[in-house]
Amino acid sequence: MAAIFEAKGRPRFNPLIAHVADLDTAARIAAFDERARALAQAFWPGPLTIVAPIVDVSAVCDLARAGLETVAIRVPGHPLARAVLAAFGGPVVAPSANRSGRPSPTTFQDAYPETGDKCAAVLDGGPCQVGLESTVVAVLEGPVRLLRPGAVTRAQLEAVVGPLAEADDDAKRSPGRLALHYAPDAPVRINAAAPGEGEAFLAFGPWPAGEGVFNLSPTGDLAQAAANLFSHLRAADRTAPVSIAVAPIPDEGLGEAINDRLRRAAGFVG
Repeated sequence: MAAIFEAKGRPRFNPLIAHVADLDTAARIAAFDERARALAQAFWPGPLTIVAPIVDVSAVCDLARAGLETVAIRVPGHPLARAVLAAFGGPVVAPSANRSGRPSPTTFQDAYPETGDKCAAVLDGGPCQVGLESTVVAVLEGPVRLLRPGAVTRAQLEAVVGPLAEADDDAKRSPGRLALHYAPDAPVRINAAAPGEGEAFLAFGPWPAGEGVFNLSPTGDLAQAAANLFSHLRAADRTAPVSIAVAPIPDEGLGEAINDRLRRAAGFVG
C-alpha cells in the first residue's frame, strides 16, 4: 500500500478510492443508507465515488483511508477494470496513474511515463471515454455533500437525492482537493479571451486552427471538452509554451467539473 503513495509522490493525508466489482461488495465494506444505495443503483458501474462510514476496516486499510472513519468507494464502468476486480474478489485501491499534482493521464501513452516504471504489471484498456475523474459525494449524517465535481453532474445527482450541500469540513475525505492539482509544467491562465505572445491556447467553440491551438471542442460540446481536457493540457505543455491560456468554459453541467480542474491546474480555487 505504501508503495502507491511512493510511486505517485502522494501525500498520505490524501485518501485513495477503493474499487469493487458490485454494489453488494461495496455494502459489505461501507454503511450504505437508502440514499447511497439509490445513487449506486443510478450511476454504478460508472464515474461516481461514494464516501460512507467504514464497516469492515480489514477490507480497506487505515493508510488507504488516510486515517479516516470513512471510505471512498465505487464500481468502475470499464469492463477490463471490473474483470480484474471480479477475478481478485475484493476491493482494489487505485488512484489515477499520474504523479501527484500532475494532469491525469487518459491514455496508456501518457500514463506509462508517469508511473509505469513503478508497476509490476500494466494493462492497456484504451483511451478514457469520459476524460474526467469520478464525481465524489459524501453520504453521511445530514444532506449529501458534493466533495468533487466530476463526470456525473450536480443535476443528475440532485435528481436522485435532492439538493446537495457543499463540501465544508468533509472535503478532506476526497482525493483531488489540493489547491494546486492537475497542473502541467507551464503555468495555466484561465478564462482567457485569446492567447498572448508565446502562449499555447486551449480553445472552446469556433476558433481558427493554428500552431499552439488545441481546441477542446470546436462545437462547444462539454462532453467532448471533458474527454479532451487532460490530453490537450499535456499536448499543449509538450510545446514548451510560456504559459497555457484556456478559453472560458460555461460553468454548467460538465462545465462545473472542467472548471474545477482548470482552477486547480492554475493553482487556485474560487
